[in-house]
Amino acid sequence: MKGYKNIKNICASLLAALLLVSGNAAAYSGMVVDALTCNPIPGAFVTLGDSVVRTARDGHFQISGQGTVLGLRAYGYRRREVPVGDLKEDETLSLAPFKPKALYLSSYGAANTRLRESALDIIGKTDLNAVVIDVKSDRGMIAYKTDVPLATEIGAQKMITIKHIKRLMDDLHQEGIYTIARIVVFKDNVLALARPDLAVRTAGGAIWKDREGLAWTDPFSKQVWDYNIDVAVAAAKDGFDEIQFDYVRFPDAKGLVFSRSTTEESRVSAISGFLAEARKRLIPYNVFLSADIFGYVIWNRNDTGIGQNLEEMAQQVDYISPMLYPSGFQYGIPGYPNPVLHPHQIVYLSLRKAEERTGLPPVRFRPWLQAFRDYAFGGKPFGGEEIAAQIDAAQTFGSDGWMLWNPRNVYTTAGLPSKSGMVTTIREGHLSNPGGIGTGICSRNTPVKMTHLAR
Repeated sequence: MKGYKNIKNICASLLAALLLVSGNAAAYSGMVVDALTCNPIPGAFVTLGDSVVRTARDGHFQISGQGTVLGLRAYGYRRREVPVGDLKEDETLSLAPFKPKALYLSSYGAANTRLRESALDIIGKTDLNAVVIDVKSDRGMIAYKTDVPLATEIGAQKMITIKHIKRLMDDLHQEGIYTIARIVVFKDNVLALARPDLAVRTAGGAIWKDREGLAWTDPFSKQVWDYNIDVAVAAAKDGFDEIQFDYVRFPDAKGLVFSRSTTEESRVSAISGFLAEARKRLIPYNVFLSADIFGYVIWNRNDTGIGQNLEEMAQQVDYISPMLYPSGFQYGIPGYPNPVLHPHQIVYLSLRKAEERTGLPPVRFRPWLQAFRDYAFGGKPFGGEEIAAQIDAAQTFGSDGWMLWNPRNVYTTAGLPSKSGMVTTIREGHLSNPGGIGTGICSRNTPVKMTHLAR
């Protein structure tokens, strides 16, 4: 049976290659449903090569394009890829509900056996089911060998910490673990120093450096955009389920010089423009896209001076990930001047404010939560009680999961929910889930038809 499937997939690939040569495209129609309830999923993304469409309210779609794999994803679900050779008539396509609950691992933490195995052990004992891994770090270093030429030219790959990224992805996926690639964008000491023409400068003309002594790159520069998107595309090819951009903003300092004059409008346009271009370039890879934002961006009506406008950014990504660390709210929020004493309220009220401002459903938000000692209000430890309060706030709100941040990658099970619910796994490149292709579950007698169209 496995041999037959392989032959069928090879035939589908050959057919797709012939269509590419002849300039023809294949067209498909079908229906996307929830694997548990069999209800249609409106607004799901269906991709084929560079083409992307959204499903209608009844879950139906029609798409034409060139490629050997049909990609499926929707907010609050696992992504899925189906070889076109597996598509049959009178069959629907299902997606499994899924909310990532993640730990952060630096590139060192992901490569270090002790830290990685400790994280995996905690995931095995709790409701955690995802990891965020540094692909491009705060210093601009890339964790593993990529095929991005500029990364090699500027020395961003001099310190390889993850030797075999695809093997790591396969191992994590075999355990059903969702993988998120964290890519630090405009804070890039390596690129800024290697290419001073792309660096942010002081009024006196020197390369500007932040409080950590690190240089930044110009958010207006299309060369900087292309480099970071190239890194994101490489991560998508290597098997990450989601691309998460961090430091996708202007520096929070005054008097700096960029390649263009800065106004709130130009800053917002630059950040949203970068995300829009990234989203376009990532279409063929069927990955989710998210962006980290300051917690105060939710509460500020302007761009906070850094180009992050909540409404504008939300239009370009699948998930907004606000950093809702109570320690980061140095001025508090209305009614809560000392945020570290009220972690539940900080997280819940901030998420509600984001929902109110954007009109988006809770599933479009996935917050970062504090799993480290307070640094702004007296050094209060953040243990199980505080972590549990933040998690409860996110889950009460209904967010698309949550993520724990500890820069040292040191975590315990304290405050974490115990293992529960459906466990899904990924094998041989696709998701094993109820109602999958060939199971007959969720069958709606909806045909998946193929025709050939000349471009």
